Amino acid sequence: MARVFTRISLAIVMGHQSLSTEAPDFVQQFKHNLSLASSSKSDKQRRDALAYLTSQLSTCPPTNPVGTNALLKKLLPLVSDTSTPVRTQLIKLLRALPEDDVKHSTENASMYIRAGMTHLSADISNDALGAMEWLLEVAGFELVNCPGGWVKTLNTFCAMMGWAVISSNGGWTSAARTSMKPKDAQTLARQINCLSKFLETGLTDESSEKHVAPQYWDTLYKISRAPNAFDYLNLSGARRDEEGEMYSNQEARQHVFHRKFHDAVRKGLVQAKKEGGASGRAATSMEQLLKVSMAGVEWSTALDIQDLLDLW
Repeated sequence: MARVFTRISLAIVMGHQSLSTEAPDFVQQFKHNLSLASSSKSDKQRRDALAYLTSQLSTCPPTNPVGTNALLKKLLPLVSDTSTPVRTQLIKLLRALPEDDVKHSTENASMYIRAGMTHLSADISNDALGAMEWLLEVAGFELVNCPGGWVKTLNTFCAMMGWAVISSNGGWTSAARTSMKPKDAQTLARQINCLSKFLETGLTDESSEKHVAPQYWDTLYKISRAPNAFDYLNLSGARRDEEGEMYSNQEARQHVFHRKFHDAVRKGLVQAKKEGGASGRAATSMEQLLKVSMAGVEWSTALDIQDLLDLW
């Protein structure tokens, strides 16, 4: 029987490729790393991409071809990222951003940071608190004045620390915790200090509101040029959303804090002082702050304007 031998040739077919000695354009590199940081499934890729972006933002002058607003929209969801190195690198990147540009994205940033602060993971919650500390440093005034920036942020702080807040909407109250869950004293002190910074920003008198004589009469008689100057009356709008409202002056923020949060914060501070240590010292400092910032304000027990507007 004759044997038949067949020769099979094997080949690897590759698509068309081009070689170039020129590196990719830095704009494309920046956008590519921004895409990796926001969408890559690899923790290492997200961290390395954030490190590259941070290095570009730290140069002199900074390199950011997409703008701060677009950058924050892509990266803010990483506040609740499951990887600790990614969150750590994100904080470094946030601190490299120009402060004036961040102020225009305060409302959007606060939403993601509040979500991270109330995360079930203690590590994510603590890192989100670091992002809140950054936001208070660069845009504290804008935070307390933006829609939802006052009430929603106070709700977030109270929820994070286990301080029960009584709600008058819908006839129900949030369940008070019988005991504060175990946490490190330094973490609790850091939370109280951050809340103190937030309250100091919102409850102290703004220098821009201190009236000289001409400004006093202008305030009384000049027609306001602000958009929706009488929007607070809610004459033709939907039911008031107290949590999402803007509180653009000190008195309004004081009133809401006293009515909704003062009792819960006071009880929480009493408990923190009993624990002593760093948390006790932080609680004592906040008590002094509240005495100063709320001094001289008289609160009537009668039906106030907010109670009437809630019936609208």
